[in-house]
Amino acid sequence: MVRLPLTPEEVARGQRLGALLRRARGKRSMLDVALAARVSPETLRKIESGRVATPAFPTIAAIADVLGLSLDEVWAEISRPDAGDAPAGSPHGARERLAS
Repeated sequence: MVRLPLTPEEVARGQRLGALLRRARGKRSMLDVALAARVSPETLRKIESGRVATPAFPTIAAIADVLGLSLDEVWAEISRPDAGDAPAGSPHGARERLAS
């Protein structure tokens, strides 16, 4: 099977996803989160670093569940182009999102 190259938007969305998961993980170790989600630590590392920009849905669902994130929260955060520019809930980020 030939995999098409990712678009710049897909790459950016993958980077936002990784940043969101890193923030949500906080001080928990990558190993603990990966094991709880039943994914390999290497998979979680690649997702968090943006190297896997389009991970499988069940993988993201499992990680989000362990981190206490709803899939709606994950999608809302990663689907906005400016999602990584300001912390979630900050007035600056909210204003930019409303303007777009």
